[in-house]
Amino acid sequence: MADDAGRLNQVFAETSFLYGSNAAFIEDLHEKWADDPSSVSGEWRAFFDQLRDNAATVKASADAGAWGRSVTTEPTEATGVFDGRWPAPKPDPKKPAAAAPAVAAPSGVSSDDIRAAAHDSIRALMLIRSYRVRGHLQATLDPLGIEPPTNNPELTPEFYGFTEADMDRPIYLDGVLGLQSGSIREVLALLKRTYCGHIGIQFMHIAEPDEKNWLQARFEGADKFEQNAFTKEGKLAILHKLIEAEGFERFLHKRFPGTKRFGLDGG
Repeated sequence: MADDAGRLNQVFAETSFLYGSNAAFIEDLHEKWADDPSSVSGEWRAFFDQLRDNAATVKASADAGAWGRSVTTEPTEATGVFDGRWPAPKPDPKKPAAAAPAVAAPSGVSSDDIRAAAHDSIRALMLIRSYRVRGHLQATLDPLGIEPPTNNPELTPEFYGFTEADMDRPIYLDGVLGLQSGSIREVLALLKRTYCGHIGIQFMHIAEPDEKNWLQARFEGADKFEQNAFTKEGKLAILHKLIEAEGFERFLHKRFPGTKRFGLDGG
């Protein structure tokens, strides 16, 4: 019995990273391994090598999508619930296209100007990191408005020395949030929309850099809200699936009372 327990513990330790939340990330790594084994780290290469999967089969599975549907088909509201590929938002004909602002090359910049610009960039990055770490604490998660809203001083520009006069001054960001430069007002609006909306986002605790960057690239950026936002039909489709799952869980509870199971509330 003790030997069996030891073997089970060893198997669990070797495969504990294989859980549902990591599925898409591991599928991406598996596809990269099939294209070029040297493109993944040594640990992942050893893991995929021991599976002895045929590279052509892995590529075919990746091309077919996670649910076996062809990725060449046009995404719809009905299939978006399953594969996460939602139709692209339709452009608003009443909204004119925004022209890219012209950036003039500075001339005669002093060392004080360079120091002040670097100081602004550092403070702006500190503000962005605070939202990544603590922005979920101010997410709008109470639809009834029963709990009073909390205000974290670290999520305010004033905490980092910005004043109202600094809100519209362009600051160099070097691609952070998908912006090469932007004002504090623009950065703050983007951070609040991303981290303080109706869904709280926590990801900075993830130790694996590739996994963290993979998640961050899918929700952080000036255009990510439009790319990944759910339409009314998409929300209804998700609601219908949740209702079906809830009904199935109630059936299991009545049919198999007392049996251990894992439901949506513990997923």
